[in-house]
Amino acid sequence: MASEGGKTSSEYITHHLQNLQVCPTDNGWVWNDCTGNFLGINVDSIFFAVFLGIGLSWLFYRVAKNATVKNPSKTQAVVELLVDFVDTSVRETFHGENKLIAPLAITLLCWVFLMNLMDLVPVDWLPSLAHAGGIEYLKVVPTTDPNITFGMSISVFILIIYYSIKIKGVGGFFVGELMMNPLNPKDLGVPKIFWPFVMAFNFILESVALLAKPLSLSLRLFGNLYAGELMFILIALLGLWQLPLHFGWAVFHILIITLQAYIFMILTIVYLSQAHEHH
Repeated sequence: MASEGGKTSSEYITHHLQNLQVCPTDNGWVWNDCTGNFLGINVDSIFFAVFLGIGLSWLFYRVAKNATVKNPSKTQAVVELLVDFVDTSVRETFHGENKLIAPLAITLLCWVFLMNLMDLVPVDWLPSLAHAGGIEYLKVVPTTDPNITFGMSISVFILIIYYSIKIKGVGGFFVGELMMNPLNPKDLGVPKIFWPFVMAFNFILESVALLAKPLSLSLRLFGNLYAGELMFILIALLGLWQLPLHFGWAVFHILIITLQAYIFMILTIVYLSQAHEHH
């Protein structure tokens, strides 16, 4: 609550939105004094993202190792439902052949969902435990950090470029896709002397559309989860009156965190499907 530690409401909100950071300076590495330092590292975001990723990998490994046909556990049943759901989504959306897409899709769906799920942990619980251990700041939702969401979207973007060049070739991608669309000078009957101008115009349009893919992936996820976290912080300012509002918003927020994980997965599949299409 805002009254804890003598903080005002503004200080309380600012404190809960501050990452645990470390950054290099002329005097060596320092903690939590990284304002304006481009090389600052959000340690808490990385820790929780990696921790949840390792936990997810361990869970799937254990389920796969102990999988049985006769007496499947409830965990195995849930994992099989997830695999079937993702497999169906990939079959319906992806129109190429690539063994990487389905594993990538289920990894993104489950990993993003788990990171989003951290938003349902009451905002004061883990930061209070960290404060008791001498850690001043702690943000526990990795997807409220644009560095995490941009990192994932840039990884998807690299795959888009890689498969676009692999499937279509350098010329097919840079010339055929980026310079001859959407206004094909040949189909429009444009004199060849003007083709460079049309191709340059197309390149600008298609480059903007291409760069918008990772940008929209990252900002959509970040914006929705950051807004959800801010709502939980504002509700926490009400003290004991927060309980019914916290529960109501948490129930609604379950839909948001699930939907955002699904959107991130399905858009990744769509973008990679487009990268595999020759036309």
